[in-house]
Amino acid sequence: MPHENDDRPSSPLTEAESGPIGEPRERETEASDPERPSSDAPPEAALADPPTALQAFVDRIPGPALACDPDTLAIRAVNDPAAALFGIDSRTLTFMGVPDLGETGETTDGEPVETVLDAVGDDGNNGSGGDDDDDGDRRGGGDDGDDGDGGGDARGDARKRFEWTVERGDGDRRRVAVVARRTTIDGRDRIVLGVTDVTPRARAEREVRTDRRLIEAVSRTVPAALFRVDANGTLSWWNDRLVEDVGDAEPALSGRELTGLFDDEDAEDVAGAVARVYRAGDVVTVEPTLVTRAGEDVPYRLTLGPVTGRDGAVVGAVGIGEDRTGAATREERVAVLTRVLRHNFRNDLNAIVGFSEQAMRRAGDPVTESQLERVVDTAGRLLRAGETARRIDGLIEDRPEPVPIRLSAAIEAAVEALPDDVAEEATIEVAAPEGIAVSAVERFPEALTELVDNAVRHAEGGDARVRIRAAELPSESWASLVVADDGPGIPAAERAVLTGEETPLDHSSGLGLWYVNWVVSAGGGSVDIAESKGGGSRIELTLRLADSRGDADSR
Repeated sequence: MPHENDDRPSSPLTEAESGPIGEPRERETEASDPERPSSDAPPEAALADPPTALQAFVDRIPGPALACDPDTLAIRAVNDPAAALFGIDSRTLTFMGVPDLGETGETTDGEPVETVLDAVGDDGNNGSGGDDDDDGDRRGGGDDGDDGDGGGDARGDARKRFEWTVERGDGDRRRVAVVARRTTIDGRDRIVLGVTDVTPRARAEREVRTDRRLIEAVSRTVPAALFRVDANGTLSWWNDRLVEDVGDAEPALSGRELTGLFDDEDAEDVAGAVARVYRAGDVVTVEPTLVTRAGEDVPYRLTLGPVTGRDGAVVGAVGIGEDRTGAATREERVAVLTRVLRHNFRNDLNAIVGFSEQAMRRAGDPVTESQLERVVDTAGRLLRAGETARRIDGLIEDRPEPVPIRLSAAIEAAVEALPDDVAEEATIEVAAPEGIAVSAVERFPEALTELVDNAVRHAEGGDARVRIRAAELPSESWASLVVADDGPGIPAAERAVLTGEETPLDHSSGLGLWYVNWVVSAGGGSVDIAESKGGGSRIELTLRLADSRGDADSR
């Protein structure tokens, strides 16, 4: 970039230093420099530093380096690595001043580059062509290591280090680290600048700062405790929410073990969760009891996960903590209410069924018998709905994980679990290859029983024909299981359970399909309902194939 200082000459050489062509100054230089170009050389060659002195000195530095006049900061010599770094040829650079190289005239710390270079002290070295004492400065531009240079304290600040954003000849901006040193070469004071391109490091640091700001913003926004622990389970970082949950002062958490925040009976589970994260890289959830500073027991949920390095190795663990006081209270009340209702519901309906069946045997009136039969059927449907509700409650509470299950074995178990009165009224055809194993939760056979039971009970005329077909799909990652019947089909209100069109007036008869859908979804599969070609319903389960068929569960 151009200078804004009008006092600085545009030429890299000042008139005072060079003198007009043919004046005594030039003759003096000629006398002291036997290798000076002859008088018939071009003027710019006559004014340049001898290649055996300053240029040779700079060329000996392996990394990017240049030398400038300490008074004008005009560039006098440049080596090839520096020319490549700045994207400007060496000849052009010698017609520029050092400040011209920067995007601005200030260092990254906001100090004017000219001020920094003016403060560079003399190191006392008469480097006429490259003494061995200079080797430490020639090991590459921008050496960030040793600041000492043999007697610098006696002669002032012999080196100055700063970082700067420079603009290459192609317009690209680079961050560079500069080490500036003042020395005497061939009888003239010079400032030698070693330059290192630190753009990758600067970008990485900027990304880290951005990530840190993001993490801090998230930690302030998320209504949960966030923290980080080392391999020993010691807290190394946390947000304000953890401090609030513990009810302690923030300094009290410094260096504290995570297990120390919880009840002694749960400490082993918490320590095991941390160890599992570091050992296997798993995401682990535990529900210990947090003990506050005031001694209050708080139901808590901890979820811990790994932080991995570039090589995939676990280098840390982070966690989320959630105070579950409100949720635990609600769950307890719902559980009590559910148990009471389920008990009364089942007992009272069984009583209705029993008394109605007795009345049917004593009734001599066909109309009364028909009415009582409807009462028994209705009570039976409600009992089955209550049983399905119990299974759904267990599914939600257990939160089961998928396991490999052999599909043919699951179908066999589902058929065997049918009630006797249902099995007697149905003709069930099964076609399932032995080699298909799917990823499903252990309740999957119960869901199949629900589908077959539903198909049989909806059959007209009391003679149901149910077809069960299993096959691998061409994708090689999925299997299909179809349950089809020749009954009247599934009512639209029940099918809406899977289409998302269910109205607030949920039908209890659709509860079984809810259960099937949730069980299949828990294993990563899906459910689709369509009309069978021969009439009736066709329910297709799309199931994910197990990763290892040899380990498939035989259930």
